[in-house]
Amino acid sequence: MSESVIGQNIVEEETKRRRTFAIIAHPDAGKTTLTEKLLLYGGAIQLAGAVKARKNRKAATSDWMEMEKEKGISITSAALQFEYKNHVLNLLDTPGHEDFSEDTYRTLIAADTAVMVLDAGKGVEPQTIKLFKVCRDRGIPIVTFVNKMDRPTKTMFELLDEIEKVLGITAIPMVWPIGTGVDFSGVYNRVDKKIYTYDKTPGGSQKSAFQSSGIEDKNLDTMFEDWVLKQFREEVELVEEGIAAFSLDAFLNSQITPVFFGSAVNNFGIQLFLDHFLEIAPPPLYFPLKNGDRLDPITTPFSGFVFKVQANMNKAHRDRIAFLRVCSGKFERGLNVNHGRLGKPVKLSSSFAFFGQDRNTVDEAYPGDIIGLVNPGTYSIGDILASGKVPDLKPLPVFAPEIFATLSCVETGALKSFRKGIEQLAEEGILHLFTSQTVGGGLPVIGAMGQLQFEVFRRRLQDEYSAPTNINILPYQVSCWLPEEDIPNVPPGSNLVTDSLGRAALLFDSEWEKGYFQKKNPEIRLLDYPTQDVSELNQEY
Repeated sequence: MSESVIGQNIVEEETKRRRTFAIIAHPDAGKTTLTEKLLLYGGAIQLAGAVKARKNRKAATSDWMEMEKEKGISITSAALQFEYKNHVLNLLDTPGHEDFSEDTYRTLIAADTAVMVLDAGKGVEPQTIKLFKVCRDRGIPIVTFVNKMDRPTKTMFELLDEIEKVLGITAIPMVWPIGTGVDFSGVYNRVDKKIYTYDKTPGGSQKSAFQSSGIEDKNLDTMFEDWVLKQFREEVELVEEGIAAFSLDAFLNSQITPVFFGSAVNNFGIQLFLDHFLEIAPPPLYFPLKNGDRLDPITTPFSGFVFKVQANMNKAHRDRIAFLRVCSGKFERGLNVNHGRLGKPVKLSSSFAFFGQDRNTVDEAYPGDIIGLVNPGTYSIGDILASGKVPDLKPLPVFAPEIFATLSCVETGALKSFRKGIEQLAEEGILHLFTSQTVGGGLPVIGAMGQLQFEVFRRRLQDEYSAPTNINILPYQVSCWLPEEDIPNVPPGSNLVTDSLGRAALLFDSEWEKGYFQKKNPEIRLLDYPTQDVSELNQEY
């Protein structure tokens, strides 16, 4: 057998072991808590940390930024890798706050499966709907985990009905809960027809012990109140007779979402969920190309794309990291690759895997893996790298900001750090940095999708660059990109801004003002996306 065939066989074996997934949820549904518990059950950590800051509790592993630890929210996208039952899981913990939806969108494009977390008491919430649509447009299979079953909940049938009516996808329960709220203490597994009951652990910091038994086990009568067990058995009978069994093909084609019930904070149902997930989640997929074809992850030489850039993940290193999703072939440290945007070769000599702030050198990686590359300014979001011909992957989306502000440095002595911080943080793609002759009086202009992004930006300039900053909100609420050829036609005095890549945009106070401008200047095209990407981005991803 030739060396190339042996190498390809290794790539195929390793790819089949991978599961690359993102967790999506409305804020406070328990996304970061579930992330932490999956790491606990995967053996990646020995003691799960609390999400909210409390005395004598450590912060969640995936939250490394000080503001994340203080607020108990995920602001950045963390990439965490761990092994479980001979599988390699790449977990992408996306920002939970809606102000960071653009970063979340890009991260979802790097995932092969999404886990949608719902609050059992609130059901499908607004941010859930937005993120679900992103997954649906991308064609990502979606697994649903109904969390917080230990608190007051909606009825289970009401939750399933809501998923189907609001999201337009058939919900197939894989397990069924025994009791809700304070009575919740176990689930029935529809696959093996067994009941799993759990014991609480102090603070949910360790794995919960569990027992399994049949649905007619007489011992259950001593474990549950009569009405809880009676209602549970009646519901299971309705489920088994009235709801179809799980279909893998329907799941992979995004026609159904398998539903699990549990309590992440108490570790109830987590291991069962994780075991099922390994069985149904797909290994790394064939990535979509611009021409409609798909990239074969096994037979194609190494390729990958940068979906995130992050500065100062560890103050001891003071470097910038580009997160790259491996799409095909085998990555090896020191590999010489072609850089699609720059049109020149680069050597991938500094590569890492991350676990919170901890980093370890990566010598090799396979399709589905996420690696971090030290970024001296070489890599930008959307860059494609390949050891052979650079594949023509579909581009990552660039959204038009909805709020704007000017930046000014408070202390003259910190001006150099201020400029460096603005440049490096803008590379992360969470904020858009603009310059303008007419907007902001010559000061740097930043655009964002939400107010919290400004707060994070100012805090990071202070903490990471020692540059105290004033942020002054501008009155603009609407922006549109401009084709390059239309820029000379823009009337003098218009609110014209230009980003770091030379792409132009117009800012408006309101949708009415935008409409009035369009009426007066019909020859100028106002775009939702930058001009160079518009032909591809107007199509479904």
